[in-house]
Order: sequence, then structure tokens, then C-alpha cells
Amino acid sequence: MYTAALLLSIPLLTTTTDYPALKERIEEKRRSFAASYQVADSADRVTIIDSARTYLFDRITLDILPAWYGTPWDFNGTTRTPGTGTIACGYFVNTVLLDAGFRLPRIKWSQMASEPITVKLSHRIERFRNRPVSDVISYIRIQGDGLYKVGLDNHVGFIVSRKGVIRFVHSNYYHREIGVMSEPLDGNNPLASSHYRIVGSLLGDAMMVAWIEGTDLGATP
Repeated sequence: MYTAALLLSIPLLTTTTDYPALKERIEEKRRSFAASYQVADSADRVTIIDSARTYLFDRITLDILPAWYGTPWDFNGTTRTPGTGTIACGYFVNTVLLDAGFRLPRIKWSQMASEPITVKLSHRIERFRNRPVSDVISYIRIQGDGLYKVGLDNHVGFIVSRKGVIRFVHSNYYHREIGVMSEPLDGNNPLASSHYRIVGSLLGDAMMVAWIEGTDLGATP
């Protein structure tokens, strides 16, 4: 039985038939950015990177993540289709990034520990060991709006900060029938109960250039 507050935290699903079209639109936009970036000078490239970052942040946080809400969790879950089958926490994170247009080794990374991948992708990292979750919230508020990858003792997910609202988005084994959800950072969840947390800021310049150019993130140093 789920509480009303928990159920209300799960937005309505985007229909799965819309999801392939969403990925196609993102890829078309990526190619448009790539064409502009290829012929731009250094100053214009900065503007293109910023525009691409804003676009991708919106698509991930407003479209891709909500499409996955309600997809059940399972330790062996590997589905590629939101709302169908089950998905484990690592597969959820890497599938979202893959569907957003990043080239990456989805299966390999989903079976690895979170920390080395977080270090590889992030342009800014903060570690919290045996500290209250309020410290994480304060840190995110100082950093401001953005998409963050958070690795925990035995879990991984996203932190989304948008217009001052901070949410933990993950495939939640605490409520496996619901699975993917958006919830506050504090409360009864793996982020609040974890002794260790590594928070990495995503969508930095290097990561965005890789997205624009279609570079394989798994092959970058």
C-alpha cells in the first residue's frame, strides 16, 4: 500500500508510443547543433554549447525522465522501453543518457560501480561521507539549476535542480512496484539513508561537446 503523498509524487506517464519520436527529435536537434558547431568560430562555439546545454537539460528533465516514472524496479531489469518491463538503477541512469543522445557503453557502465563513471562524466564533484542529507541539499542549492549524477553506497540516480526545486530521480528499490520516481532528497529513500554520496555535475562543456559531435563517452580519457 502506498501513501497518497507518494503516489502524488509520480506524474502521469508519457505514452510509450511518443518516446521513440522524442528520441528522434532529440537526435535531429543534435545534428543541427553539430552542423552549426562544425563551421563556427571559437566565440560562436561557446554560444552553441550553452544553447545545446539548455536544450538538453529541458529535454531530459521535462520529457525523458517523466516518461520513465512508474517503470518498476528489478535488480536484473534492463528494459529499453519506459513503462514496459523492469529497470535497475544503473540501467535507468545510463539508458536516460543514451536516449538523450550520448554515445556510451550502456550495458558495461550499468554493471559497473557508479563512482568511476561519475568522475569520468562530471565537471564538478563533491563527496559526502557520513554527513546528513541536508548538506547535500545545501550544496545543490549553492550550485543552482542543473542535472547531477549521484552515487550512493549501493545505488545510483539523478538529482535534478530546476527553478529552485530539488528532486531525487531514480529507480527505487524501496518501492519496487513503482520503480522510477521523483521524490525529495530527504525522507525514506536510498539517498537519505546512504553513508556515502558522490554528486557529479553533468552537462559540462566537455560532455556537451561530446554530445554535439557524437563522440563515444566510453572512449574519452
